[in-house]
Parts: sequence; C-alpha cells; structure tokens
Amino acid sequence: MPKVVLAYSGGLDTSVILRWLKEEYGYEVIAFAADLGQGPDELKGLEEKALATGASSVYIQDLRKTFLEEYVFPMLRSGALYERKYLLGTSIARPLIARGMVQVALKEGAEAVAHGATGKGNDQVRFEVTVKALAPELKIIAPWRIWEIRSRKDAIDYARRYDIPVPVTVEKPYSMDRNIWHISYEGGILEDPHQEPPEDMFLLTRSPAQAPDEPAVVEISFEKGVPVALNGTAMDSVSLLNTLNEIAGENAVGRVDLVENRLVGMKSRGVYETPGGTLLYFAHRELEQLTLDRETMRFKEAVAIKYGEIVYYGLWYSPLRRALDAFIDSTQEKVTGDIELKLYRGNITISGRRSPYSLYHTGLATFEEGELYDQKDAGGFINLFGLPLQVEALLRGTWKSELES
Repeated sequence: MPKVVLAYSGGLDTSVILRWLKEEYGYEVIAFAADLGQGPDELKGLEEKALATGASSVYIQDLRKTFLEEYVFPMLRSGALYERKYLLGTSIARPLIARGMVQVALKEGAEAVAHGATGKGNDQVRFEVTVKALAPELKIIAPWRIWEIRSRKDAIDYARRYDIPVPVTVEKPYSMDRNIWHISYEGGILEDPHQEPPEDMFLLTRSPAQAPDEPAVVEISFEKGVPVALNGTAMDSVSLLNTLNEIAGENAVGRVDLVENRLVGMKSRGVYETPGGTLLYFAHRELEQLTLDRETMRFKEAVAIKYGEIVYYGLWYSPLRRALDAFIDSTQEKVTGDIELKLYRGNITISGRRSPYSLYHTGLATFEEGELYDQKDAGGFINLFGLPLQVEALLRGTWKSELES
C-alpha cells in the first residue's frame, strides 16, 4: 500500500481525514504530531486515538526547543510583526510542522503528505510551500479542497458513521491554536468584529481588572539578540519562555485583537495571547535602541516588515529569508545586555537598561559642557540641513499663504 504522512492533531478534522485517506485512496496513513508546547491535554492519548482511527504508526516529536531556538528566536531578532500587532505564533509554527512531516515521509518512503487546513486560510499555503521547498517530489493532499464534506456538521456525521471518537459538538464558539509562543482564537462568535471576546475564553492572561495591584519587575538578559537569562539566572529556552508566560499573563500583558489581511485576500479577525513573547519583543527593541546606530536601526525596521510578511506567507524556506538572516545576524552582534521591565495591569514600562556595547555616551548626551560636542557647530549643520527649504522659500514662496491665513 502507498503511504501518506498526515499532520495529525486528534481533533475532528484530522481524525476524519485520517479515515478518509484510507477509504478514498487506500493509503497506509502515518500520523505525525509535533509537540510545540500546546500542553499535555492536547497530546494525551493522541497515539492511541490515531491508531484506533486507522493509522499504521504514529510519530509524536518534542520540538519545543527547536521551535524556539531555530524559528521563534530568529524571528524575534528580526523584529518581525504582521500588520504592526500580530506576533506570528501560528505562522512561525507551520514551517516546522511541515518540515517534520517531510522528514517522516522521506524516512518511511511515503509518496504523499496531507494536512487539515481549509481552502480559505493561510495554513494551507504555509504547509504546502514548505513541502515544495524541502521535498518537491512529494504529493500534497488537501482534503478540504477536494472532498464532499462542506461543514463541521458533515464532518461529525462522517465521524459517527465510522465510529471515530472526536470530542466535539456541532456548536463550537471559536477555534483555537496553541503552542508555547501563543494561543490564537478565531471563527464562531469572533467573526463579528464588533463582538468583544468573552473573558472566559482567555487561557494565558488575566484581564487588567483582575491583575495584581502591585507592579511586577523582571530583568531579561540577551546575548547577540537571544534571550538567555531572567533576573540574573541563566535558563534554557523552554523554561525561560514558560516563566515569562506566567509572569506576563499574571499581569495582563500579551493580548491582541486584530482584523488582519489574510494571504488569500480576505480580512479575518484573530484574537491572540502572546504574554512572554510580548515581553521579549519589548525588551529586545529597547536593547537595540541602546546598541544599534541610527541608520542600521532604521533600515532594520524596514527589513522587519518584510520579514513579518515572509513568516506570515509561509516563505520561511525562501532565499530571501536566508539572505535577510545574514543581515540580521550582523546587526545582532552587539545586542547584548540586560533590560529591566515593570509590568502593571497590562502595561509595560522600562525601568532599567545596560549593555557593554551601549552607544549612549553621557558626555555627548549631557546638557553640561563637554569636550566631544561644540554647540557652536550646530549652527552650520542647521544651515546646511535647512538649505533646500530656504532656497525653495526664496524662489517660490511655497508656504507664504500659511502666514496670510
């Protein structure tokens, strides 16, 4: 029998897909699941469920460390956000899941991979372009684009027909995707952008009204743009982020509500919790302000926008991302130091910053007299800087009407 590797979560869609692949194509189905920190409840009994549904074998790989150190932290160093707000928690996970699928497919001699992403979303693109980049010879099966099932009710009916155990009902208030970096919520009641998310939906963060009335202080240490310690204690990447998630979540930091532009062309509403990631982005930015020169900082801001699009569009394995990483690696050589943050009811303020590579020079910044800067020199600089405006005013009087109004 030919083999297919299925990205499997144990939920309704992938459970139905597993059986459908056997019935429709006669495939031997190998289930693949990546532990990206989605929590033990989502992985509990996953292997047994896959085998009971018809999988010939199951791979469950702990990829939390790989996820953070090879995907999330490079993204953090780039400063990438999508549409100024989204910290890309789902987007950055998909290339790693797809890579895991491909590795299993090659190991098992499978001819195809399959996923449960719908034909309306971004994930189908992220999964498939990754497969095309890593193993273009593999077939890709996207059931939601080709089967007769058209709704969740249809999928539930199919599951009941084949006695597939799925913990789901027809009515579901929203869908959720979770990993160690974030939780995303979308669909259902959230499809009305005027509808406030219910407070009991949030799992990682308190609301500001429920947060402690005393500020919390945390110091994050970076080496070359990578977070390595909290409050002076060195920590591995997984422990560090789990700790930051707890601290930030307790203090109501990390919620985002965004109407975003999907790659496929429509607008969608997503609500996100990224507590620890929000602190890391804030602290990393503050450290760059201290250690990067102005022109590098400005250019890197433009790169960050493009990097965010690359991640969101699923183009992690593209020549451009690799080329941008070379630039970003260069910028992070001196991004080493400590940033102290104060958290209070959803707000983050900086309370301290230091770096052995700081470009802040007290002798230049002080209002007192110094040897490095002669204030008289500023006059000539201003004359040259403002010369184009002065010439235009003399020859054209462009802004004269402003004085007459």
